[in-house]
Amino acid sequence: MAEPRLWAAFRELSEKATRTDLTHAFHPGQPHFPAFPDETRHMPFDMARGDGFNVHLYTIVGQWGTHVDPPSHFVAGARTLDEIPVEEMILPLVVLDITGRVDADPDAVPTLDDVAAWEARNGPIPAGSFVALRTGWGCRWPDAAAMANRDEAGVSHAPGWSADVLRHLFEEAGVTAIGHEQTDTDPGLATSAGDFSLELYVLERDRWQIELMANLDRVPEAGGLIVATWPKPQGGSGFPARVFALHIDDRPIVPT
Repeated sequence: MAEPRLWAAFRELSEKATRTDLTHAFHPGQPHFPAFPDETRHMPFDMARGDGFNVHLYTIVGQWGTHVDPPSHFVAGARTLDEIPVEEMILPLVVLDITGRVDADPDAVPTLDDVAAWEARNGPIPAGSFVALRTGWGCRWPDAAAMANRDEAGVSHAPGWSADVLRHLFEEAGVTAIGHEQTDTDPGLATSAGDFSLELYVLERDRWQIELMANLDRVPEAGGLIVATWPKPQGGSGFPARVFALHIDDRPIVPT
């Protein structure tokens, strides 16, 4: 009897593909948006106290650790977490890498030249893809001071997206979602001034994003898949996500 096609595809993928976790483990005291309360957790049932099982009670905001922002995070009446279909949770993965510039200038953002260079190497960015911005900022986790990187005046110097690149990705390339290593979509200079207009732009397009991604330096810039999933709270405006990549290491990771 012939092996079912999906089982055969899974077996081939299991034998050839690398799985890379793109998720930080969350915990109390981790870096987070300053206005949010810290995580608290306790154990109403604890085997160390003689109970028959362990149960943790977690108190967190939805935007905690590696997390998903649905459109409703910034846009009243927009799609909530339970309204994002599973068809959007497995996507081609594109990685835009600006780590070299960020090493020299923490305020660096991606440019259309970065997009053009990526496309010269790999072809057009696929419609319906997930585009992750690699900045090297994930290596600073979980040091809150290093993530914020504030100067003596309290201004954050951290990379973010740019309006030109986001407009190209959503209005011309037609991507489904974006993600990044840093805390915010907008660069630190903007968020320090209370400007979150780039995040608003993304969510107003009825798109979603993953923030605080990990291990983007371990995946190729093209050819991989991303699997992004999260719990399904009815009407939810954000939640910690579990995100990983599948990639076959037949292309080198582009050095920075």
